[in-house]
Amino acid sequence: MEERKIVSIEDRIPKLKQTRKKKANRRLIVYLTILFLLIATVVYLQSPLSDVREVVVKGQQHVSEDEIKEISKITNDTNIWQVESDKIKKRLESHNEITFADVNRKFPSTVEIEVEEAERIGYVKENGEFRPILENGTELKSTSPLPGGDAPILAGFNKPTYLKEMSQELKELPDSVSSLISEIHWEPKEDNPYQIRLYMTDGYQVLASIRTFSSKMPAYPSIVSQLDEGLEGIIHIDVGAYFEEFTEAEQEQQESTEQAGEESVEQEDSQQESSQQEAVQQENNQSVEQGHTDSPDEESIQEESSDENQG
Repeated sequence: MEERKIVSIEDRIPKLKQTRKKKANRRLIVYLTILFLLIATVVYLQSPLSDVREVVVKGQQHVSEDEIKEISKITNDTNIWQVESDKIKKRLESHNEITFADVNRKFPSTVEIEVEEAERIGYVKENGEFRPILENGTELKSTSPLPGGDAPILAGFNKPTYLKEMSQELKELPDSVSSLISEIHWEPKEDNPYQIRLYMTDGYQVLASIRTFSSKMPAYPSIVSQLDEGLEGIIHIDVGAYFEEFTEAEQEQQESTEQAGEESVEQEDSQQESSQQEAVQQENNQSVEQGHTDSPDEESIQEESSDENQG
């Protein structure tokens, strides 16, 4: 039987061999790239390159940025992949002044924290200090010598139930109206334990009820616009709405009250100014003392000059 000569296909088609080599090279490159990426990822995760370098805090007003960072427990040694957003969010929202928090990673090394604080709806005066009241009626422990100016002063609310209800009513009041209120005094009566008296920034007084406060108080600007200029008195909005002009005795009492308030404000301002001046004076004294200690004595300077002259 005649033997047949077998010819390789690769010999017949040399391009096929080159194509196979190219495919093999491509596969090798892909495998090497994947291996390099895996090694780089492991090195990145284990190196300081993946540590948090910056924590950005947004939305805070009264709670300090340092306090928020401390609650989050994020430091420069924290790996950005180990930042547990949900747990940090819960810790932040457990703060009595923070109602909402959001934590996001911003690669390569930044964590962004955004918070929303509870609104301060009033200040309670106690022992010459002012204590903030939050929108839920919570009374903060921190005090300040002066109210923040962003909410009215609440006086006479010695029962937490009425204070909480007043806080909720103030929260629903438009800012344009609440900014006109200077003080709110709780003046309960036997037939109306919810009665309050408001002292407005334009000189009027308002008698109202806590329970209908947020629904009736928005009409205050329109009521005032209908009054004759120069009139002073009490606007009743608890039952109906009408104006009662001050009597002569009430007028004198009102003027004395306003004068006493102005004097107390001036006194507090002068105290703050004097304390600031004392602090500046102390700093100046310290700098002068430091300058004296750093500068050479006059006697040594004179001795040095005399020695130079003799030389």
